[in-house]
Formats: sequence, C-alpha cells, structure tokens
Amino acid sequence: MTSRNFLTIDDFDTDGKTILVRVDLNSPMDPQGNILDDMRIRSHVATLKDLEDAKVVLLAHQSRPGKKDFTIMKPHAHLMSKHLGRQVSYVDDIFGTYAKTQIASMEDGDVILLENVRFYSEESLERTPAEQAKTYPIKKLAPFVDIFLNDAFAVSHRSHLSVVGFTEVLPSGAGRVMEKELISLERGIKGGERPSIFVLGGAKVDDSLRVAENVLTNGGADRVLLTGVVANAALAASGVNIGKVNLEFIKSQGYESQIEKAKGLLSKFRDKVGLPKDVALNENKKRVEVSVSELNSDSLPINDIGLETIVDFTKEIENAKTVVLNGPAGVSEIADFALGTHEIIKAATKSDFSIIGGGHITAEVAHLGLEHRFSHISTGGGACIDYLAGVKLPGVEALKSAAKIYMEARKV
Repeated sequence: MTSRNFLTIDDFDTDGKTILVRVDLNSPMDPQGNILDDMRIRSHVATLKDLEDAKVVLLAHQSRPGKKDFTIMKPHAHLMSKHLGRQVSYVDDIFGTYAKTQIASMEDGDVILLENVRFYSEESLERTPAEQAKTYPIKKLAPFVDIFLNDAFAVSHRSHLSVVGFTEVLPSGAGRVMEKELISLERGIKGGERPSIFVLGGAKVDDSLRVAENVLTNGGADRVLLTGVVANAALAASGVNIGKVNLEFIKSQGYESQIEKAKGLLSKFRDKVGLPKDVALNENKKRVEVSVSELNSDSLPINDIGLETIVDFTKEIENAKTVVLNGPAGVSEIADFALGTHEIIKAATKSDFSIIGGGHITAEVAHLGLEHRFSHISTGGGACIDYLAGVKLPGVEALKSAAKIYMEARKV
C-alpha cells in the first residue's frame, strides 16, 4: 500500500482475477437513445487498460427512475468497446442467474457491462456500508468476484449499494479515475503551490459559499474570487444595491438566507475575498458595463462580471501557482456574456496546477478547446463540490475503511 489512506490498482495482483468495477457512464442522451457526450465513458479507458489481463465486470447506471433517459446500458457498452479497442459485452441482467453465468464463464481479457444498476430499486436507498452488504446484489455477486474497484467518483457522495456495499466483503480500491480525483482535489484543497486561488461562480450560491468557507478556514486558499450569482449575493451582503430583478432571482432559487451567510463570510475573510467592482447588465441581449457603485437599475439582470473586474481577476489568476475554477462567471450561453468565463479559463491555463470543478464551466473549457491545458477536470458535480467543501464522501470513506481491513489482514 502507498502512503495514501486508500488502495489503488497498484496494490493488487489483478492478472487472472475477476474484478468488479463501479464506473460512472451516466451520459446525456437524445430521445432516440443516442449518447450525446461520451466524456465519462472515455474517462474509464485508463482503468480498463490497466486491467487488460483480468476478467472485468462493469457496474454502472444511466439516469434515474422517472427520467426520459432512464434506459438500458447497451449503447454504453458499444461506445466503450469503440474507445477501448476491444469488445465490451452488454449483459441485460444485474445479479440474476444470467449475470452470474456470464461472469463465471469469462476468460482473461474479457469485459462485460451489467445492466443499469438503478433498475434494482434498492440501489438508490441511502444506507450504511454494513447495511448495503446484506442486500441481494452484494450477496449474489460477491462470491464471483475477487476484487472491487470504485472508479465512480461522481456518485461517491451517495451511500448507494453499488458504491459502498462491496467494500465490506471484498478487497477494495480506487480505479484510475477515482485515484486522480482524490489526489488532485486534495492538492487543490490544501493549496498546493502558493499563491492558491479559488474562483467560484455559477448559480448555486450555497455550494460556492460552502467551498469558500472550507478553503479559507483551513488555509487551502490564499484568495477566493466570486463571480456569477454567488457574487451577486455577496455584493448584496456587502450593502450594494444589486437591483430588484437580481435580488428576486436569488430569492426565487431559495438562496435568500445565503445573503446572510455571505455577510458572515465577508466579516471573517474580507481581505481574502475578491468581489466584482463592475458588472455587465443585459439590456436586450446587449452588454452594458456598470460600476457596482452606480448600479441603479431594478429591471436589468446582471449577466457577467465587468471589464475592469475581468482585468483584475485574470491578473490575480495568472500570477497564482494553484487555481481551482468552479462555475461560470456569467450567462455564458449568450455570446456577449461569456467573456468573463472565457477570460478566466484562459488565465487559469497559465498556472502551475489548475483544476476545473465540473458542471457548466467544463462545457466552456471544451468549447474553447482547452481541456489539455488543465491539470485536472473533475468528472463529479455534486461529489466534487462536497469534497471541496470538506464533506466526507461515503464512497471514499468506504474505500479508506476497506484499506485498513485489507492491510490488517495482510499482517496476520
């Protein structure tokens, strides 16, 4: 085992073994069942290539009950085959006789993808790992498997059956996606090389404030720059009249109480929090630059940070050694209001270590063709936010517990 508190592929002899890998293949799909973005499918190729001499059983989900894209995993197996360069066989069963027969008949190098694990209703129930270990899928599949790998960081903030249950009964570790997520995000939280800057935007005010509170309290960030709706809430907290339409939007999203939370954050860390000095208002889809001290329109929405703020923020970001970006700076779907987001992204590529925290800003990075310029682009939305906010993820904690059990057993 390495000095880390979880095991990885490198800690096991996987050749000839049957490895169950929980992957995250959940992808946007059109009404015809075609996958529109295969980024998550591609992300697991490195894990599977490192297991090419093993028998690999993949367990995944697509969407959730009640959604139009809650469907079978056959298209995912087809795309995974294409990216992996060898056959990934789709098995339309999860833990029944057919699934077990297929697993038992596998040969070294085979890869199969079981059916959507969320077709089994108990999958989505939040239970402890010990409770999940007693469920039928765990009891039925575990005897056919030698090792469990969790490579699904994006669902590891859920204490679901397929995420935590197998860690109780099988030697368990992290796949390559999970390993990279944990190493990279931990480096981001601890600040890495200094100065370390977090740029937090988007519309989820509560999430951004949770992250800001964590990294400023624990010293992981030297500065936190706020953009997007979270910046509007913080400006309101600092006494700026952001206008009726912007205040109403914050309230409509259920974030009115977050203004008070932002006030508390500013009272503790005002010198470490960067707020916009100007904003771009949307007047008939045209950009109108206004200083925050001169904001007096109740009807025009704030859709981006202003030019002066863009200049100031990008200078800070370019001089940072570690940068973490989460959430766009404005309504980047409208060309005139994508400027702040795009300039911040470009500035972040100049840092020594840079992280994109998933969500909408990932799409903007892809739009600019700059994915290769970032040290790490997270595959997790909610999981990434929780981790950056200092929340213990059930899937990760389960791997840590499994590592302790495994190492103690090795000592005997």
